[in-house]
Amino acid sequence: MSTPFPFTAVVGQDDLRLALLLNAVSPAVGGVLVRGEKGTAKSTAVRALSALLPQVSVVPGCRFSCAPAAPDPSCPDGPHEAGAGASRPARMVELPVGASEDRLVGALDIERALAEGVKAFEPGLLADAHRGILYVDEVNLLHDHLVDLLLDAAAMGASYVEREGVSVRHAARFLLVGTMNPEEGELRPQLLDRFGLTVEVAASREPDQRVEVVRRRLAYDDDPAGFAARWADEEAAVRGRIVAARELLPQVRLGDGALRQIAATCAAFEVDGMRADIVMARTATALAAWAGRTDVLAEDVRQAALLALPHRRRRNPFDAPGLDEDKLDETLEQFSGEGDDDPDPDGPGGGGGRPAPDGGPQDDGGGAAQPETGEGGSPQASGAAEQQPVRAAEPFRTKVLSVPGLGEGAAGRRSRARTEHGRTTGARRPRGTLTKLHLAATVQAAAPHQRARGRSGPGLVLRRDDLRQATREGREGNLVLFVVDASGSMAARQRMSAVKGAVLSLLLDAYQRRDKVGLVTFRGASADVALPPTSSVDAAAVRLESLPTGGRTPLAAGLLKAHEVLRVERLRDPARRALVVVVTDGRATGGPEPVALAGRAARLFAAGSVASVVVDCESGPVRLGLAGRLAGELGGTAVTLDELRADSIAGLVRDVQGTSRRAA
Repeated sequence: MSTPFPFTAVVGQDDLRLALLLNAVSPAVGGVLVRGEKGTAKSTAVRALSALLPQVSVVPGCRFSCAPAAPDPSCPDGPHEAGAGASRPARMVELPVGASEDRLVGALDIERALAEGVKAFEPGLLADAHRGILYVDEVNLLHDHLVDLLLDAAAMGASYVEREGVSVRHAARFLLVGTMNPEEGELRPQLLDRFGLTVEVAASREPDQRVEVVRRRLAYDDDPAGFAARWADEEAAVRGRIVAARELLPQVRLGDGALRQIAATCAAFEVDGMRADIVMARTATALAAWAGRTDVLAEDVRQAALLALPHRRRRNPFDAPGLDEDKLDETLEQFSGEGDDDPDPDGPGGGGGRPAPDGGPQDDGGGAAQPETGEGGSPQASGAAEQQPVRAAEPFRTKVLSVPGLGEGAAGRRSRARTEHGRTTGARRPRGTLTKLHLAATVQAAAPHQRARGRSGPGLVLRRDDLRQATREGREGNLVLFVVDASGSMAARQRMSAVKGAVLSLLLDAYQRRDKVGLVTFRGASADVALPPTSSVDAAAVRLESLPTGGRTPLAAGLLKAHEVLRVERLRDPARRALVVVVTDGRATGGPEPVALAGRAARLFAAGSVASVVVDCESGPVRLGLAGRLAGELGGTAVTLDELRADSIAGLVRDVQGTSRRAA
């Protein structure tokens, strides 16, 4: 077993270390979600925590880590007699993003269950993590069906495995720790709320601290055991402090004054439900115990709010995480004189409830608009004045978009698809491991052979060839790719604001339905991928707000760039289907034969049967109908400028999909 990097040797990242230590003191806090850019010691700190946890006493031979003093009466390895147990280190179990359902909850041998009536059960990761840590790296990329299982286990403290009427239950209480890079997509609100605390981490910008990070990492890589030995005393000190804080925790008094501050803070920040109040109370109590106190002070409540509320106050993914600390201080000050607490004499901003763990240096690093371009689309020099970016219109709820037909893409919540989860539509012979048994089809396949197989008892004589896999139909995620004309003829501020608002709205819808959305813009002499296919609405909002306009209209370049984006995306995910939305007036300028080039580029989409719609932005008394011609080349549908409203783009996409469905 490799030697983990010492927890106390992690440089800086005080909030991250504190959140992990508070959960070590009081697992009831509910776990930690660590958000931040790559390379910020997220995984290193989480893996190092397990070495600091006190040992666990278990029933010898029990695969489900039952406590000897109070064994689980429904343990599959039970019943256990109360008695002396064996001690072992607390486990840290990693859940891979691509794990199967059986790997997470365990596997039941259906063949033996049907033929012999035996509950032959192989425990999964939830059983391994009981009374320890369940760590999910890149938790935001976890498949929905695994998220659902995690939610159930976290809510009930137990895992249930159901297979066609055969049920197994075992205890599954664990410290849930997840790490994620927000640029790769957000987390479902239901799972987000299950994390007690959240921490934002970033690499330090202080050269001295960065030097120390590199120095320690190189020393560890050269001699892991020797490096860990040099930090053994600091590790032992923190481990002892955790044990002392756990012993002190039952004696900590959470007075009415602190409770009123907690309730007032949650109400002031308009968090949903009551879980935030409970988590703040538990966190403030753990902070007091960690500081060696038996009274909860205002400073504990303040620090608890900074850790427990940021991820609960977001109303939609466009909201930036974090709290208004001035508002927090005002709320705490307003309620500081009520109840029986003894407020911190230095005010709510004090740091007494936040001592950093011993070992390692302590650091704190943790214009005017240009004139509008004419609408006539007259040729402009490639260096024409660029318009300042305009703000997007307010996002709105879009109508449900769906791609026609039956796909086989990644699980999502939009278009019909063959999936592992959903309603059962039929049965087939299993290819590889059986995951979803179709009981009726299995019995039907085995029934004609019972006499030939010598059946003499009540059990069904099964063979491997009798088993049938259930085929299911659910929903998949799609890719909606916007191709936006950002040239001078499109620079009308209100128009671009509406376009940006519609794209942001579809991004929000994509987040909720587990889709991908991309954005290609063309202007001047070239086209750019302003937003690669992504589910990260935070990154999308920033990119779209800074989208400039002005210059010529290289329509062919925009279409070719979009075609290349789709080609690359098909290599990465061949099963994901796409819809292309081209927002333009149809003009093509710059270079030799720009209109002919645009037509040839458009026919590439028609040849690939890519669903498409052209939003016609042409205006003025004389209309050339260029967008309609472009739509014909694409094999899609054109709509007029009058229909280009922020509340109608999603409807236009739906309409063109309906047209494609009828044509098919």
